[in-house]
Amino acid sequence: MIKLFSLKQQKKDGESLARPNTQKRASAAQLRITKDINELNLPKTCKMDFPEPDDLLNFKLIISPDEGFYRGGCFTFSFKVSHNYPHEPPKVKCETMVYHPNIDLEGNVCLNILREDWKPVLTINSIVYGLQYLFLEPNPDDPLNKDAAEVLRNNKRSFEQNVRKAMSGGYVGATYFERCLK
Repeated sequence: MIKLFSLKQQKKDGESLARPNTQKRASAAQLRITKDINELNLPKTCKMDFPEPDDLLNFKLIISPDEGFYRGGCFTFSFKVSHNYPHEPPKVKCETMVYHPNIDLEGNVCLNILREDWKPVLTINSIVYGLQYLFLEPNPDDPLNKDAAEVLRNNKRSFEQNVRKAMSGGYVGATYFERCLK
């Protein structure tokens, strides 16, 4: 009996030498992100960019709102999808410095589905629409930029002027913003 098992093992070893495994298996995260990207339904105000076409786990989303306070601006977000996706949300950062109550000056984004409300059934599409919604309806009640939130809460006209000033390239208070108008 021992010889039988050793013969089977030798046969398996021989097969693996004859057929080297040249194809790398995709991880669960890669399979899921591929599915999410293939099923994406981007609004006309959004586009995606893959700096490394073979790397679907790192990409950029560009949002160009066509209404609201941020109309005419162009905002770039970087997505870093971990190997635990979809069990944990992607890390999303705004690369464009923006005067916004829900995005701080370091680019951190306050969006509930990127934190405590994330569920594996959510997709990249859900995040895209969530980010787009932040530009249409900034939320002063859950701020990362408390100064912008306070101005929005107390004086919408002044908030709109600050947004325009920031998007045109200029100072809002002591902070300088690069021009991001198209």
